[in-house]
Amino acid sequence: MTVDYTVRLRFSDKSQAASTHTNLSAVRLDRRALWIAGDETATIERLLADDPDRPVEFDAEASFRLADFVDLPGVDADEEADVEGLARTGDFLWAVGSHSLRRKQIKDRHAGQKALRRLARVEGQANRQILVRLPITEVDGVPTPVRELEVDGVTHHAAAVSVRDDLRRLLRDDEHLAAFLPIPGKDNGLDIEGIAVSGDRVYLGLRGPVLRGWAFVLELRPYVTDDDPTRLRLRKFEDGRPYRKHVLDLNGLGVRDLCPHRDDLLVLAGPTMDLDGPVRVYRWHGACRVEQPSIVRDDLISRELELTYGEGDDHAEGMSLLGEDRVLVVYDSPAPIRLTEDGAVIADVLLLPT
Repeated sequence: MTVDYTVRLRFSDKSQAASTHTNLSAVRLDRRALWIAGDETATIERLLADDPDRPVEFDAEASFRLADFVDLPGVDADEEADVEGLARTGDFLWAVGSHSLRRKQIKDRHAGQKALRRLARVEGQANRQILVRLPITEVDGVPTPVRELEVDGVTHHAAAVSVRDDLRRLLRDDEHLAAFLPIPGKDNGLDIEGIAVSGDRVYLGLRGPVLRGWAFVLELRPYVTDDDPTRLRLRKFEDGRPYRKHVLDLNGLGVRDLCPHRDDLLVLAGPTMDLDGPVRVYRWHGACRVEQPSIVRDDLISRELELTYGEGDDHAEGMSLLGEDRVLVVYDSPAPIRLTEDGAVIADVLLLPT
């Protein structure tokens, strides 16, 4: 990996106290705004660039609670949503939770039976099971989420997938994925970690499961109706299912993020299990034009970049286009060298192959 240059992401004291800056999981550039999410809150953060054309620092953080725009499924609106993907297109910002279960970790202070009991505990959080679409408008020249937005006589509302269309529920009879629903995400269970939107198509990238080396991307066609404009419904495909499956040859890796690039999708790929690497960027050629379930291999997919990673740190988790020929990459568990003395965290800008 050759880094073209680096940028500084400067977070508020509150976000630093919540460790958002060291748990970055999703990123999307929106002109001079950078939408960003950590995986341990139920918020989306917005940073602003010092230079829209070639930014080297993003700051002036604003934080937006998802519960201020849509009804979240959890009893506690501030329970973490584990936002793992962001997408920005048209009048909307999209966010998706991991939909995963989690297994308790053995920490340094645990030993013996207590440690084994923790390792046996699997739990879920309702707020992780979200797919949200927020209208975006300009406020003082800055993209800002709102509950309602009128465009050409049509009122767009903040909307979310309801419990009736929850993806875990819809997948419970799936011949490939159903068996992995009770398994925690980091154990090769269901774990959504990327989203890309092109037109009316929403693509969700799965970190897990990976089956015999094949990674999954789900394609959805969400829509709303006039009688319930805050509920995202899922249009059915030819086989009667409200999702379409694509499988990708990522050399055994799972999807960590997705990013549209013209008619292609850039795929940030990394290990499904709790491993450091390898980490790569692939290009799924013509992804935004497919009209049937795809087996994505051979000349349909190419390896674009090989990313570096650390030992126990520097895990690439989010990726966004920066112009037409570069990608911005942010890291979960950043290495100490990425944390500056004045409280910023360093992200990388990489040049795509021509």
